[in-house]
Amino acid sequence: MGEAHDNAMTLRIDAHHHLWDLAARPQPWMVGAEMAPLRRNFGVTELTTALAGHDVDGTVVVQTVADITETEELLDRAELEPLIAGVVGYVDVAAPDVGERLDRLQSRASGRWLVGVRSLVQYETDPNWLSRPDVVAGLRAVAAHDLVHDLLILPHQVDATIEAVSTVDEGTFVIDHLAKPNIARNQWEPWAGGIAELARRPNVTAKLSGLVTEANWATWTDDQLRPYVDHALAAFGPSRLMFGSDWPVCTVAATYDRVVALIMGLTSMLSPDEQAAVFGGNSTTVYSLHEEQS
Repeated sequence: MGEAHDNAMTLRIDAHHHLWDLAARPQPWMVGAEMAPLRRNFGVTELTTALAGHDVDGTVVVQTVADITETEELLDRAELEPLIAGVVGYVDVAAPDVGERLDRLQSRASGRWLVGVRSLVQYETDPNWLSRPDVVAGLRAVAAHDLVHDLLILPHQVDATIEAVSTVDEGTFVIDHLAKPNIARNQWEPWAGGIAELARRPNVTAKLSGLVTEANWATWTDDQLRPYVDHALAAFGPSRLMFGSDWPVCTVAATYDRVVALIMGLTSMLSPDEQAAVFGGNSTTVYSLHEEQS
């Protein structure tokens, strides 16, 4: 896993954002009137505008739907866009031919841009989905293809996650959005204990991402989010956490500028090298990003 990097040498990376074109593909997770601001297209032009002034060297674009063709399109986009340093795509890890599907993705654009895949575990009704034998076989296939595995989980799914990452200890796992604590309701357990236990697994890192949308979108404050970030820092340390904006999803609760200021402020007690690791060094290492990609 990534260690703290020399501040002068570290790329600045946004390790989690999305792109979508509603004409090309619907986004069925956009449910309810509160999601109305997201029901438009968000492309690289809009992303570049959001990033202005933040000296971002590269980004990691993450899939949004359970559709491998979206991943293929993101890989094609990465080939054309210097800003995109890597793609975290999608495969059905429970599929019996998951290895062949991964081969197909890695053969696209010479495998240069695919740095990981993501499983949308939060939508699974079985809380033990990650520990199913067919899913574990899929996790092993991802690891065998030398890809990082992002996991989008909820606090009640942490136990199965711990079992899975312990069983597949050859894999590299990233917990998106700190496992989505319910900040709006000030809920602490079982999230806090679960995060601490996950952090004891050396093959697990986590993203400081998606937190503003787990709080009350209209009234959240830095101080309300601080205990969750402090706990993650205590559990994982600054060498195993990475910044991600979750743009444009974050915009229902905060601008890109505000999200950056939030995490900069909540990590301000770190040394410059440690903060540089959180804002780029760790994601560069974990996702094997390189300067020529960004």
